[in-house]
Amino acid sequence: MKKQQTDATLNGFRKVQRLAYEAATTVGKEIRPGWTEIQAADLMGVYLKDNGVKAFFHEPFAWFGERTRFDGINRKKYHEFNPTDRCLQEEEAIILDVAPILNGYVGDIGYTLSLNNSPELKKALTLLSDLRNEIPKIFSNHPNDGKTIYKKVENRITQAGFDNCHKIYPFNVLGHRLKRVPLSGLALKTPFRFSLHSFYQILTNGFTSELLNEKHEKDLSGLWAIEPHIGGNGFGAKFEEILVVETERTYWLDDHVPHKK
Repeated sequence: MKKQQTDATLNGFRKVQRLAYEAATTVGKEIRPGWTEIQAADLMGVYLKDNGVKAFFHEPFAWFGERTRFDGINRKKYHEFNPTDRCLQEEEAIILDVAPILNGYVGDIGYTLSLNNSPELKKALTLLSDLRNEIPKIFSNHPNDGKTIYKKVENRITQAGFDNCHKIYPFNVLGHRLKRVPLSGLALKTPFRFSLHSFYQILTNGFTSELLNEKHEKDLSGLWAIEPHIGGNGFGAKFEEILVVETERTYWLDDHVPHKK
């Protein structure tokens, strides 16, 4: 494995991750029934730009209700993941997801909430909290075996009675590697809300190295945006945050996250 990350590097990623979570939690407090996914996503973008963000690894996503578990979405049609004019109903789950870039550092986060948490959603959030505690140990036990890590997380989800929704993501990703990115010339938008930063990183370093899925067999050292996404009856829930994988230990970059219990 590679050497440990420098304090300056970790602080840069931590700062932008905290800002991304601030955007999600601030907007989450404002959302009301009748809002559209587009409204919620756009407001996150405004918040981040007002706080110094000039580029995105991917622009904000918002999903409501059944779309939080990607019902009706074809993973091969990337535009179907984009926020829509679907309106929020009172009891529905909400997922907010955004990846801003600040000074070249990327913070890719996912945040689940509801205006009135149902018992089913509370159960899902408890499972996600348990997974957050377990994932660093799973990585430490399998430091060069992404395939096994993926399978163990999937088994944990299905054994708890939920569906594995990250299997519906493009390339079936449980997570993806994060690196500092150049800002010049790569802020151009694409129809899929992912900037050229993300495509450049994957194409430059290769799918098998950058994406954690059931086929990953490469070195896992570095920083990873990990995003377990589980599905219940008519809803989904997830978190996404940065995991640091080093020679001696694996740990979450920051415990200052809104979903930590």
